[in-house]
Amino acid sequence: MNIQLRKLCHARSGDKGDTANIGLIALKPEYYPIIQREITAARVQKHFEGVVFGAVERFELPNLGALNFLLHEALGGGGTKSLKNDAQGKTLSAALLRMEIDINDNITL
Repeated sequence: MNIQLRKLCHARSGDKGDTANIGLIALKPEYYPIIQREITAARVQKHFEGVVFGAVERFELPNLGALNFLLHEALGGGGTKSLKNDAQGKTLSAALLRMEIDINDNITL
């Protein structure tokens, strides 16, 4: 089954300088193993190709059912330097939620 992450998670994003931060939080505890398995730093880097020019780091927060991603060199220098429309990265969480993944798990959406 091919689905968008928005069916499994909600997300929040923000910034610190030229680094965007995206928290991806499972909507149900049984969804966390799926996002933990499927949403790698490499996959997020590919999803944001042309937007993120530095490394992508992933941090696991299993007690919260969440993953946190740092997207380096993603904001054109940051809020006060950037000419980007979204220099604080607020829309990046919505963009990540549109990533599609193929899952074979037996889950109820």
